[in-house]
Amino acid sequence: MFACPQIRIFPAEDPMITIAINGACGRMGSRLIQLVREDGDLKLVAALERQGHPSLGADIGQLHGCGTLGVPLTEALTGKADVLIDFTVPESTVARAAQCAERGVAMVIGTTGLTDEQKKAIERATHRVPCFMAPNMSVGVNLLFDVAAQVAKALGQEYDIEIVEAHHRFKKDAPSGTALKLAEKIAQATGRDLAQDAVYGRHGITGERKRKEIGVHAVRCGD
Repeated sequence: MFACPQIRIFPAEDPMITIAINGACGRMGSRLIQLVREDGDLKLVAALERQGHPSLGADIGQLHGCGTLGVPLTEALTGKADVLIDFTVPESTVARAAQCAERGVAMVIGTTGLTDEQKKAIERATHRVPCFMAPNMSVGVNLLFDVAAQVAKALGQEYDIEIVEAHHRFKKDAPSGTALKLAEKIAQATGRDLAQDAVYGRHGITGERKRKEIGVHAVRCGD
């Protein structure tokens, strides 16, 4: 997670925060559009999708069955948005970060599956604009990160650590960003090196479990 703590002043004559949503036709994009429409302080001004998407040009409201919103689905980030919300795939998020930096658009990123190099690319691109990135936006889950780290530290090395996470079958990355962040927090709290001590699933004759291992396992099923 990283954030660029900058203060932005919105004109008094137009206090609404204008929003662009990347991946507007996806599961999360659809939900985000609904939430923006329900919030009186937010206004949807751009709905973005990948190049070649079959619905480009159509009104995003009609695509989601909520009437005409006057916001066409586009590939390019045009017009003026205050904030772009991105819960998509790593390659798209990295590209959008560069576009937002050029246009002075703040970002909220919930994309998971990013490599270290992709995270660095996003951080470099957004060093001049506000950017908040986290694998999970739930207050409860972020509390869990800290609580689990404290518990693991208190219990010490005599306890084994295994993380099992489950997602719907449409989830594209594994383990999830939430599971990886949980493992990272526990590793930091207990003096482990996640790159060395993490074990992602097991198969065959693996030998005796090492004391410092952090097992991470992913289940994918249902919708």
